[in-house]
Amino acid sequence: MATSQCCDNPPTLDSDCGKGKVVDQIGGLKAYVSGSFEASKPAILLVSDVFGFEAPNLRSLADKIAGCGFYAIVPDFLYGDPISDFSQFPAWIQKHAPLKGFEDAKLVIQALKEKGVSVIGAAGFCWGAKVVVELAKSDEYIKSAVLLHPSFVTVQDIQEVKCPISILGAEIDRTTPPEVAKQFEQILSTKPEVPSYVKIFPGVQHGWSVRYELNDTSAVAKAEEAHKDLLDWFTKYVK
Repeated sequence: MATSQCCDNPPTLDSDCGKGKVVDQIGGLKAYVSGSFEASKPAILLVSDVFGFEAPNLRSLADKIAGCGFYAIVPDFLYGDPISDFSQFPAWIQKHAPLKGFEDAKLVIQALKEKGVSVIGAAGFCWGAKVVVELAKSDEYIKSAVLLHPSFVTVQDIQEVKCPISILGAEIDRTTPPEVAKQFEQILSTKPEVPSYVKIFPGVQHGWSVRYELNDTSAVAKAEEAHKDLLDWFTKYVK
């Protein structure tokens, strides 16, 4: 499900932000990329929330991931059409269904593999978590997944996951409340063949990992804790 929290604390989008660059074509999509491309280097696909690939904190996280030896890709799965107000959500989601994002993500992954990349992980934020969990249902696409404050992800989705998965949830989250995240954890505990990790961050709200003010030291610290968990997971299961 989605709630108005999906649109809380909107970032100030900036097409020029980040240490990387925007490329016009990866699997048919414009994308922000960070880190030097090498076919032997593992790649991490970041699937944005409803605010899209121009969010400065998301690009900053991509730069951080690249600094740890990965090639980071943040495609424009929303085709330059991020949401601006939750009142628009019903019409907006008709144009930007997560399953359409999943189909686009498969094309991005195919393009990376055609360039020689063989090891790919994916992280999804809010809307993007549904895209990533769909990728995680097959051995074909990614080696590992991280879902951060997921939206639209169901118990059935988690039952079908086949690759190592980490779920980072918020204590204050109407979209995927802690009790639902605990359900996910219980399901994953019955799948010993699938490494998993579920963590509920106390005192934070949906979106905390990428929607925070840089002058809010507490919010930055909580976001950075999530970033470290993400990086530790990918270092273990993608590198």
